[in-house]
Amino acid sequence: MANTAVVPVERQLIVDVEDMTLFNDIKKAISMLRGVGKVSRPRRKRLTSYELSLRELDEGKVYKYDSLEDFIKEME
Repeated sequence: MANTAVVPVERQLIVDVEDMTLFNDIKKAISMLRGVGKVSRPRRKRLTSYELSLRELDEGKVYKYDSLEDFIKEME
């Protein structure tokens, strides 16, 4: 009879947290559970200046001026 080793399979548990100020407390509590190896949160992707510009355009955070003089008057 052959010897076989049982290899543990890693599983993920995804928890949606509304208030990220509680993340450290939740991380501490989950880490106390038996079998938990690591608790982490995914990093946010940094947007390029082009992507930020497109987002501002979609949100309507742009201004339109008829001329440079109108723009300068608005800034004064």
